[in-house]
Amino acid sequence: MQGVWRELAGLVLPVDCAGCGRPRTELCAECRRVLARDGRGARRVRPWPEPGGLPRVWAGAPYADEVRAVLLAHKERGALRLAGPLGAVLAGAVRGLRADSGQLLLVPVPSARRSVAGRGHDPVRRIALAAAGELRRTGTGARVLAVLRQRRVVADQAGLSARQRLANVTGALEVRAGAGRLLTGRAAVLVDDLVTTGATLTEAARAVTAAGGRVAGAAVVAAPKGAFESDGARIEALPRGK
Repeated sequence: MQGVWRELAGLVLPVDCAGCGRPRTELCAECRRVLARDGRGARRVRPWPEPGGLPRVWAGAPYADEVRAVLLAHKERGALRLAGPLGAVLAGAVRGLRADSGQLLLVPVPSARRSVAGRGHDPVRRIALAAAGELRRTGTGARVLAVLRQRRVVADQAGLSARQRLANVTGALEVRAGAGRLLTGRAAVLVDDLVTTGATLTEAARAVTAAGGRVAGAAVVAAPKGAFESDGARIEALPRGK
């Protein structure tokens, strides 16, 4: 119900741009341009240090400034209509993987149930659904398969080193009972809103593979600027994330 009330409020109340604060627009043209990286589109990213078992990862935009503000507005402040433009960015990252030509399965990284309850929505799943719709609209078969779940509680990742984050999430995810057959013989693309160390995507890939699935890669909305392959030296200072 929280999500419904947020959507209704957004229809009748004045809003400011989630990225820059420009009045009376939920996302201005300039911030849409920033999300699309000035037309450069998605690129491959590599966290540093790169954990073993991490699939290829493509990201749509650097996690900074307007992009960070838009992601947080969608996730934490319930600006649910931002799922559309964020989903378009994620769809670009999925295309960058150049996965199999058949129908793609977008497998969202799950949020903790307490987080979903507190926010009133599952932000990654919502963005994934928007991305699948955008991919189908442009001729790529895609559907969302939310088969991953947390099998145990994990600690907050903020403040943990890359090695500590990997230890924190190892063994924390699993494919829901009976859902493994849905993954058989299909290209699964793991999707998330943000990658930092790659620990969560590595664990998600392990869980899907253990259930008999085949991971074609991972796609995220954003990543630290230094993780983009052609954007200069990598940075080790990581934002709060996964």
